[in-house]
Amino acid sequence: MLPRTDYDTLVVTTPGLEVVTQRELAALGVTPSAHVEPGAIPVRVPLEALYTLNLNLRTASRITVLAANFRARTFAELERRAKAVPWGEWLKDDTQVRLRVTCRKSRLYHSDAVAERIAGAIVARTRAHIASTKAEHDEAAVAQLILVRLLRDECTIRLDTSGVHLHRRGYRQAVAKAPLRETLAAAMLLAAEWNGSAPLIDPFCGSGTIAIEAALLARNIAPGINREFAFMHWPTFDSAVWNATLDRARALQRDSAPAPILAADRDQGAIDATRANAERAGTLDDIDARCQPLSALDPPATPGWLVSNPPYGVRAGERQRLRDLYAVLGRLGRERLRDWHIALLSAHPELDAQLALPLVETLRTTNGGLNVRLVARVPLERPAGGATAPFISR
Repeated sequence: MLPRTDYDTLVVTTPGLEVVTQRELAALGVTPSAHVEPGAIPVRVPLEALYTLNLNLRTASRITVLAANFRARTFAELERRAKAVPWGEWLKDDTQVRLRVTCRKSRLYHSDAVAERIAGAIVARTRAHIASTKAEHDEAAVAQLILVRLLRDECTIRLDTSGVHLHRRGYRQAVAKAPLRETLAAAMLLAAEWNGSAPLIDPFCGSGTIAIEAALLARNIAPGINREFAFMHWPTFDSAVWNATLDRARALQRDSAPAPILAADRDQGAIDATRANAERAGTLDDIDARCQPLSALDPPATPGWLVSNPPYGVRAGERQRLRDLYAVLGRLGRERLRDWHIALLSAHPELDAQLALPLVETLRTTNGGLNVRLVARVPLERPAGGATAPFISR
């Protein structure tokens, strides 16, 4: 079966990161095709671009394609329309299928009943297998995810092209407390306008996600270079196009990061996790990982960027104990990092106040279920080798 010439595609990202993801899309030559909604950026792309987006986007969590869109007010109408979908374009005979159904403001409001009809339509057209919606996470991850949404009697069916979420780069197996998602770490770097040409410091590195994402960005290593995607198991998968996409990405990689990347933490376990993760990512030689408290931080002489996710405490008592830590960080920014960009993920304005730094909010999103903001201080004089367009493989 020949693949489509183009796909109505939805780039799914965490709400609040749309602007950063749109910048990435623009760098890849892709323009949104309709109104951007929170967490969803619609585009229309050819097959090759579909592969490229999965491989290169650093801040997207999933990429889906439209399989069908129709009105359905009765189960008979739903079944008839669903059987007309060309399921064989995406599903092989042995494919495991996982359905995720949501119903809102529709006559067909029972999601399990809708899933049953869609599953029946798939089985009628293919020899695919319907996986249990209660499958374990790892088992469910290998199944082809089909997203069905009924909204005001309008049924939209989308297929996930990515497989496991795109933040799963494959390198992060060792984690410290409160791990930061790779996509959010990358968004912090891009929103802070760091491009790899100036030094970077993360003084609260945890398991090293910001430092590793920085090294991947600085070396122009595509974030999906070492993982599989759902589209690779489609009957229409074009291995020649995919291999050419990989070859172009690898040709743009740099051998090393052009500027120092320092990852520090007072917890030796965090430093061990950072080094183990960096080794899996192939960036161990690019990162100087040190076990040291904030007060012992020794920044490079050349001004650069401090980008970090400092502890912000969930309970008020924890935040009270963090006030001194934030005061030390603010003093460091005023005295030893006067010419540096500073970008911090923040959950509590009262802790920001302890920094005593002029901060501007650049992003607002969520992290671990908490509402957070990326707040930044930009020096009056930009450091030499300052920000330009971010490195993105084409």
